[in-house]
Amino acid sequence: MPNDPQPTETILILGGTREAADLAKELVAAKPEARIITSLAGRTREPAPLDGEVRTGGFGGIEGLARYLREAGVTRLIDATHPFARQISANAVEAAAIADVPLDIRTRTPWAKQTGDTWIEVETLEQARDAIPPRARVLLALGSQHIGLFATRDDVHFVVRMIDAPERPLELADHALILGRPGDTAAVETMLLIAHSITHIVCRNSGGKSAYAKIEAARDLGLPVVMVGR
Repeated sequence: MPNDPQPTETILILGGTREAADLAKELVAAKPEARIITSLAGRTREPAPLDGEVRTGGFGGIEGLARYLREAGVTRLIDATHPFARQISANAVEAAAIADVPLDIRTRTPWAKQTGDTWIEVETLEQARDAIPPRARVLLALGSQHIGLFATRDDVHFVVRMIDAPERPLELADHALILGRPGDTAAVETMLLIAHSITHIVCRNSGGKSAYAKIEAARDLGLPVVMVGR
């Protein structure tokens, strides 16, 4: 049997975002002769299907990523991770230099405050926690690894939305847990905010279209958003 043809190029996408998934689909369609690999951190148990190949898990730091780039014959590295995934982005810069692989950084543009938005802008999650007024009902739109920081606010009712159920009970004293992905439209998010009598939203300025619906819904309802900057 003849040997399988070697790919003309091998592209590694550091993903986990909607933009990374769209990019993988675009590259697979545009470059059928290339090998397209998307790397996921593995925080979501059942991620949405992706075009091309998928690898899951960490690389083992800068040296581990550089080793993977060499062993997989990667010819182009694309960082399309979440804007707050600072460690992997920093590692990508160093590893690409070590392995002598071109690096393309696709960072989302931060959301800009619009007319009608009520933002309480802070720099850290600690400041966000402290900015919540007593007896507020808060949609906590953060990754699961950041939830525990808000456990000291036992005077606040939190509504926590996660894609996967937590492995152990949340430390929050007063909370409701919603499983599922964010709504795609402001109308869907508005219904959630009304159903839970939300008075505030806490989120990070991650940018992008997929998570913006809650910001539009907050604007429509006149709700304050505690916005953590980059």
